[in-house]
Amino acid sequence: MNIGTFFGHASFALFCLISGTPGLTAEDAPQPKAIDSEYRKFDGLLSLLRSRNTQQFAIRSAKGIDEASFVSIGGIEQWVTIRGWDRDNPVLLFLHGGPGDVTNPWAFALFAAWEKQFTVVQWDQRGAGRTLRKSGLAVAPTITVPKMVADGIELSDYLRKHLGKEKVIIVAHSFGSIIGLQMARAKPELFYAYVGTGQVGDNAKNYFVAYEELLKKARAIGNQEAIDDLTRVGPPPYKSGEGYGVQRRWANAFEGADQFLFGTIGLTLVAPGNSMQDLNDSADGQNLSGEQLVPQTKSIGAQELGQEFSVPIFFFQGAEDFTTPTALARKYLDSIKAPRKAFVSIQGGGHFAVFMNSKQFLQELVTRVRPLAVRQ
Repeated sequence: MNIGTFFGHASFALFCLISGTPGLTAEDAPQPKAIDSEYRKFDGLLSLLRSRNTQQFAIRSAKGIDEASFVSIGGIEQWVTIRGWDRDNPVLLFLHGGPGDVTNPWAFALFAAWEKQFTVVQWDQRGAGRTLRKSGLAVAPTITVPKMVADGIELSDYLRKHLGKEKVIIVAHSFGSIIGLQMARAKPELFYAYVGTGQVGDNAKNYFVAYEELLKKARAIGNQEAIDDLTRVGPPPYKSGEGYGVQRRWANAFEGADQFLFGTIGLTLVAPGNSMQDLNDSADGQNLSGEQLVPQTKSIGAQELGQEFSVPIFFFQGAEDFTTPTALARKYLDSIKAPRKAFVSIQGGGHFAVFMNSKQFLQELVTRVRPLAVRQ
């Protein structure tokens, strides 16, 4: 569930390539003019690509909406983007995972097709992305699950009033599913439906089940390197981070997520309105949010997530999710009571199916969820 370490390391590596050796002052490590020239040329290319993408992904409909601003939520300014081609479409609030893994900097291309069917809202949660940049580190003590649930409810109510809607739809990924479920349980009158993906089912059992599934997959495809690596660290719990790192390595490899995750760095660099600062904000937010939220959620299970809901509940889960195991998500949904519920398996998808299989994911949203918010 927590990919902060992976993405943070990738961001740090890129920063080092551009900025030089960390810990040295400008006087200690003068930058050769050739390197400075190459960086300026690279920065110019990025500016050109951002400009092109601004034109390519512009909302040109007379009934469209494209807003990006700080909104006062929970006593601090939080970054919110709202995009869609038709204001009459249902509002979809996307809750990013992580903790702290903001999607605003890089999802512009992946959600472009969604914006034809929904008004898509992305939110840099408390302690993440541009929201963290605005508030600063002083916000750290307030980065708690209850506070973030309250933030999400306040934002949802704001969206209803601001966009003139009766309710909104929640789509929550990974860690965001912890926040989203509790929002839906606390204030069902605000929501048409809840859709979870990379859905947390039982964090207490998460790594153990994932380990067994990874080892089973490695044996099924005859990957001896994975078998040796996983057997060497053995099943959790682990006394150090090495075991969790091995699990994360093979989960990303088997899901094909490595290329996707590194690709988000490139998307961040060329996204409309972005800069290198957004990449740094993402890494900073993941580090801080992980420190604050992982201890709070490491044992969360069905009882804490909720088992009785007054809104329709859908899980669109990658068929092979080795990060928040598909089997645990299915078992959790079986325990839920709701006016309507469904488990949708995204074939060929893993933990990041909402992004890597976004076309199929959108089809399921349009078929199963959008009708709940559209007056017949």
